[in-house]
Amino acid sequence: MKKRWIGVFMAGIMAVGLTACGNGGGQNAESGDLLQQIQDKGTLTVAMEGTWAPWTYHDENDQLVGFDVEVARKIAEKLGVEVTFVEGEWDGLFAGLDSGRYDMVVNGVEITDERAEKYDFTEPYGYIRTALIVAEGNEEIRTFEDLNGKTTTNSMASTYMTLAESYGATVTPVDSLDQTLDLVVAGRVDATLNAEVSFYDYMNVHPDAPVKIVALTDDASHVSIPVRKEEAAASFKAAVDQAIKELKESGELGEISVKYFGSDITKE
Repeated sequence: MKKRWIGVFMAGIMAVGLTACGNGGGQNAESGDLLQQIQDKGTLTVAMEGTWAPWTYHDENDQLVGFDVEVARKIAEKLGVEVTFVEGEWDGLFAGLDSGRYDMVVNGVEITDERAEKYDFTEPYGYIRTALIVAEGNEEIRTFEDLNGKTTTNSMASTYMTLAESYGATVTPVDSLDQTLDLVVAGRVDATLNAEVSFYDYMNVHPDAPVKIVALTDDASHVSIPVRKEEAAASFKAAVDQAIKELKESGELGEISVKYFGSDITKE
């Protein structure tokens, strides 16, 4: 890939983290500035699920594709390095980030107060609303409040799982959007929560699926990239922030969104 955007700005932000005193205990915190390490090895290690279309998934040729895959590639290009993708289950992505095995998680991660206590988040690159999804014939659930005492299904430790539990639902953990909707259709759970745009993508592929959206959150969640909250990662976060800003300004980010979602989710 072409090495771009490594001029005066890069030299300045790299100086931010030269003195590392990370509080996360990860391997990068012990050995110095994370951005410098990534530049030196020439590789950005990105973790994602690979099972959540159209964010990260495998196409008919079993190639890893999706909105987040292309966003991560563009960021790596801006940093002047190659990108290595590592796939895993949702909660394992963050365990790997904590330990320093991954440089960042790019998987439609929504900013929450709880996550913000543990991680630093980059400039948001997407804005989405959460949909409450039920089987076509379900007339009992019409609002999020109706989830009290009901069963739902979502990825373990996801924002959607937490939201469902906050309304009194019992959640069955699964690995993919297809699995969640299969359980809803089969009547094994009452509902599921997921990104509105992901539901529409699913319906494009499965137009006859007997499921429907009955409610949406009022406010859009901010989708961002979590990095370790440590001084060694400060210049890295600044570099990623700048990359996202440039991708927004150039229109590239919006083009990628339209390609996968059919609309531009990169504008608030």
